[in-house]
Amino acid sequence: MTVSLAPRAAVRRSREDLRALAEAGDLELGSFTDREATPAEVVAWVAANFGADAAAVACSMADAALPHLVAEQLPGVDVLFLDTGYHFAETRFTRDEVQRVLDVRIVDVLPEQTVAEQDAEFGVALFSRDAGLCCARRKVEPLQNALGGYEVWFTGVRRDEAPTRANTPLVQWDERNGLVKVNPVAAWTFDDLLDYAGTHQVPVNLLVSNGFPSIGCEPCTKAVAPGEDPRSGRWAGLSKTECGLHL
Repeated sequence: MTVSLAPRAAVRRSREDLRALAEAGDLELGSFTDREATPAEVVAWVAANFGADAAAVACSMADAALPHLVAEQLPGVDVLFLDTGYHFAETRFTRDEVQRVLDVRIVDVLPEQTVAEQDAEFGVALFSRDAGLCCARRKVEPLQNALGGYEVWFTGVRRDEAPTRANTPLVQWDERNGLVKVNPVAAWTFDDLLDYAGTHQVPVNLLVSNGFPSIGCEPCTKAVAPGEDPRSGRWAGLSKTECGLHL
């Protein structure tokens, strides 16, 4: 049975303290240097500076490599699943498997409106007419609201995914959301991610092996051919390349 849980309400340090910690952390972990920390070392830094209750993992449920990596050192950590109302059945299945097999706490992050309510206000299939507005309402704003109870969040952003992500540091200050943002697998390739998932036998979305290396909402995600940009299946045919979560 799926149960929607609310984000934990942690006692937060000031923005100034968190910003300073983010800057010191990235320096310590050596982003873009020959001593750049491994993903496990990045998580260890978070574990040493934050409690599990202060941390959240954002997960699209393309795979569970990041939740597993974090839960190894922060057991019981919150994993935020943006339940947009438009997910593939395979993505929902992966979400349930992550809850079943990993030591994490799934938090379903919901938009203010259901799909039916949004259709009533903006017209059916807003994503086909204004994908940016649909993403803002169903992803960006709900995540921003959910992150208010945390001091630090983990993302699975990788530098090889797109030019817009090539300069992703291991740790950064997230000004928009007002907390520390940690990208432990920034230096990983797609193959690194799959190797980790295979080695540790963690759930991987069935769509990944069927031409979907990057998975978003069903109406806006298409399969890609071998050798194509792995994110070319996201908002195919549009100039849009990011949903707005990491801008």
